[in-house]
Amino acid sequence: MDKIGKVSWQRFEKFLLAVGCEFKGETGDHRKYKKPGLLRPIIIPREKDLPTFIILNNLRTLGVSKEDFVATIKGL
Repeated sequence: MDKIGKVSWQRFEKFLLAVGCEFKGETGDHRKYKKPGLLRPIIIPREKDLPTFIILNNLRTLGVSKEDFVATIKGL
């Protein structure tokens, strides 16, 4: 299994947009994204590198595996 490693919020945002999420707004330093069919929004902080637990929680919400994430993020 591939390791996720460090991902900046800008790169994770590119991933979110690539999988069909839409930017809905920003409150303070947190950005909100929505996607049809999701029960809750995706929230990411604008930190230099996102903590792994935030990435994993958002991948679980999206229903995306770590392997698919790594493959997609390499192509961006």
